[in-house]
Amino acid sequence: MSARLPLTKYHQVYLVLREQLQEGLFAQGLPAEIALAQQFAVGRVTIRHAMEQLVAEGLIVRVAGRGTFPTPAARSAAAQAAGVQARPTRLAGLMENIVSASRATTVKVLDWRTVAAGESVAAALQIAPGSPVRKAVRRRSSREGPLSHITTYMPQSLLAGVSRRALAGKPLLQLLEESGVELGRAQQTISARAADAQVAAELGVAIGTALLAVRRLVYDVQDRPVQWLEGLYRPDRYEYQMEVSRIGSVDARIAVKQQEQGAAGSALTVQQEGNR
Repeated sequence: MSARLPLTKYHQVYLVLREQLQEGLFAQGLPAEIALAQQFAVGRVTIRHAMEQLVAEGLIVRVAGRGTFPTPAARSAAAQAAGVQARPTRLAGLMENIVSASRATTVKVLDWRTVAAGESVAAALQIAPGSPVRKAVRRRSSREGPLSHITTYMPQSLLAGVSRRALAGKPLLQLLEESGVELGRAQQTISARAADAQVAAELGVAIGTALLAVRRLVYDVQDRPVQWLEGLYRPDRYEYQMEVSRIGSVDARIAVKQQEQGAAGSALTVQQEGNR
């Protein structure tokens, strides 16, 4: 845990667990106190205090002899988060910008396998919970070091023959197009999230550090969901830029920062529809 953050250790743990509950990560139950204490490198008293806060908020229920489970309120929040209530994004031109940005970074594939869809993933992809989906976890780095941790889910039928090596060499949207998917539109939200132990280790930050959180749901031209993405970015190495005109569209840009120059380098530009 970070001693530099103006929060007690138990509150840092509570914030991370609350966000994970709201994202549907504990559909089968939370880890035991001793496992959480090891994960966060704190004492069990600290974990117990954080859990008591979650119980008080009605997000978890503790069942003697069985474990700790999310409540219907937590599952409802996860389903709402998967709904991605956001402005639609036009994908025209997005591919070129992603490929351009990828040239300035490298990718390490942390996970690439078939898993059972949890409630939030199933809601996003409009499939039944437990259905098989392809899961990809990647860490992208620039010359300064790690900058993003991206988890992506897709229907199992897509990219079934794609190898980890191909995944490291090309953006997923490009691989989807090469497999015959005609990309249509996307919905995207941008917020903040505290880094948990796993993400903190991959990105080289302290647990509880605020990260730029991007959620994107991509549809094909027939309006079927083909990709659900959850990306976490270091704000000291990535930034989201927007240019808003009085009428017309919003020009939004995610840029890889170059620390030695203090300016944006290779950038990923996303065109979003604005209010007229």
